[in-house]
Amino acid sequence: MIEYSERIAAIEQHLSQWEFPAEPTNLYDPLRYFIAIGGKRIRPLFTVLSAELYNIPLQESLSGASALELFHNFTLIHDDIMDKAPVRRGLTTVHEKWDTNIAILSGDVLMIHAFQALTSYDADIFKRLSLMLNQTAIEVCIGQQMDMDFERIDSVTEADYIEMIRLKTSVLLGCACAFGGIIGGASDSSIKSLYEFGENLGIAFQIQDDILDAFGDSAKVGKQIGGDILSDKKTILYTTFQSTASATEKEEFLRLSAAANNEKISGIKALYEASGVLEYCTKKQQAYQERAMNHLAQVECMQPKQNLFTLAEFITKRSH
Repeated sequence: MIEYSERIAAIEQHLSQWEFPAEPTNLYDPLRYFIAIGGKRIRPLFTVLSAELYNIPLQESLSGASALELFHNFTLIHDDIMDKAPVRRGLTTVHEKWDTNIAILSGDVLMIHAFQALTSYDADIFKRLSLMLNQTAIEVCIGQQMDMDFERIDSVTEADYIEMIRLKTSVLLGCACAFGGIIGGASDSSIKSLYEFGENLGIAFQIQDDILDAFGDSAKVGKQIGGDILSDKKTILYTTFQSTASATEKEEFLRLSAAANNEKISGIKALYEASGVLEYCTKKQQAYQERAMNHLAQVECMQPKQNLFTLAEFITKRSH
C-alpha cells in the first residue's frame, strides 16, 4: 500500500507515542510490546481517509483512528487467549510471553485507553464517537460469542454465519469509516452510508479470507492452506455446502472428514469446486463488495472518494 505509506507512518508514530504509564510494568509492558508488533492498520487508515473527504487534516483524525486500533488490539489479545494461539504476527502472544491473567488485565486496560483517546475531541464529537464505539464493542463481543458457540453446534446456516462475521469483524470497519464522517462533520445520512460501506466491505473481506484459506497460494497467504478445513471450522464454504449438497456429496464429505490431512484438504476442496460452492461463495463475496461500493457512492462529501475506492478494491481482491 505504497500510496498510503505516509498516512500509515503517521498512524504508527501516533500509536508509538501513546503514553502508557511506566508502572506497573506487568500491566503496561505487554501493551507496549503488542502495539510494537505492528499490523496492517487497515481500520485507522479507513478513518483517516474518510475524514479526508471533509478536508480534515491528518493530525485531527489520528486520535479517532488510534482509538479504533487500540480497541482492535484489545480484541486480538483476548482472542489469542480464547484460541490458545502461541503466535501473533510471527511473535509470541501476550498470554504466552507473560501469562493468561496478565493478558486479560492488559487487554482490559487497553480497551479503556481506546476510549480515552477520544477525549481529545470536543464534547459533541466525543459523545458521538463514544456512543458508536460503545455499540460496536458490544456487537464485537456478541460476534465472538457466536463464533465460539458455532464450535459446539452441528448446524450453522449461511445467515447465521454472515451475522456472526458482521458482528465479530465487519461492524468495527463500519465504525472506522463512520468515525471519519463524524470527525469531519458529515451529515447523518452520509455517516450512515460510510458505516454501511465499511460493514459490507468487512463482510466481503471475511468471505474472501475464507476462500483464500482453502484456495489461496500458501506462499502468498503466509500460512498452511486448508487450515479451516482441518479444524472443521464452519466457514461460508462449509455452511453453503451443508445446505446445498446432495446426500451422496454429504456422505463423501463425512468420509473425507476422517481422512489424513492432505487427503482431507484436497478432497473437500474438490467437493467445494464440483458442487458449485466455490463459485457461489465467490459471487457472494462480489455481491457484498458491490453493495459496499454502492453505499460509498451515496456519501456526500467535499473531496473525491478515489482513495477509499482504491483501498476497498485492494483489501477485497487480494491474493493473500
